[in-house]
Amino acid sequence: MNEKQGQLWYDAIMSKRLQNLSKYSLPTVNESLVILFILAVGLIALNLPKPAKKHIVSEQQYYSQKTSVVINKPAVTTGKPPKVNVTPSNNPVPPIVGGLAPVISTIPTQEPVVFLGIDDGANKQQFELTMMQQNNIKASLFLANIFIKDNPQFFAQFQTEGSIIENHSLNHLIPFNHLSYSEQVSEICGQADLEQKEFGVRPTLFRPPGGSYNVDTQRAAATCGMKAVVLWIAKANGGAMQYQIGKGLRPGDIVLMHFRPEFQSDLQAFIDAQNAAGLHTELLENWLK
Repeated sequence: MNEKQGQLWYDAIMSKRLQNLSKYSLPTVNESLVILFILAVGLIALNLPKPAKKHIVSEQQYYSQKTSVVINKPAVTTGKPPKVNVTPSNNPVPPIVGGLAPVISTIPTQEPVVFLGIDDGANKQQFELTMMQQNNIKASLFLANIFIKDNPQFFAQFQTEGSIIENHSLNHLIPFNHLSYSEQVSEICGQADLEQKEFGVRPTLFRPPGGSYNVDTQRAAATCGMKAVVLWIAKANGGAMQYQIGKGLRPGDIVLMHFRPEFQSDLQAFIDAQNAAGLHTELLENWLK
């Protein structure tokens, strides 16, 4: 094969390959941009966070999974309570501003006082009242109908001894701030109506289940006649104290406890902590007039 024949043979082969390639047309510029856009959207969708599910916890789930649903530090999700200068005078509670009940977890004072709130009402043992009587402790009892409806008069004994019945909603739904405004009004006002009928006095303070609240909670509480949304700064739990600030109780702290099987060890932990800090228990309501 001479040089000319070789060139002809090469040209024939390349022509055949080009014909084969022409069967598979490459995408145009616009088509390429569309493909890139689809790929980008797909990657973004894969990385987007999944929307939070509205998870309302029943009474049974609450007590079987209390370690996962009971929040030690109150969770504030939307909105902030109005900023008001508070002084430990005749009226230390911030006023209702813009239709929003104030949110409090401590009372600003240097007096050697501490405040105890006991929640729910599921555990009902006579020794609980006896222990409080023996230690001269009166508390704000934040009760929920779902826990007390089988024996509400058990708590009337605490009321007779000087404790005050307060509002913890009808059904103790967690997280409470996932409810709509109207649902929160129904829960708060409904419990206030029941307590007024059962105990003869309408509550003035509201503690949201789990400590979760938002602006709707503040507005609903005010609508239902509550002076304040009450959280906590320390907690008696599992026979020990848990603090959000520091390592001991301070004057004006609001402490959370529950009517649970460990009531005795929890109350003893609280008593030991207040004694160690040189404090004594007073009713929160007496400081919010």
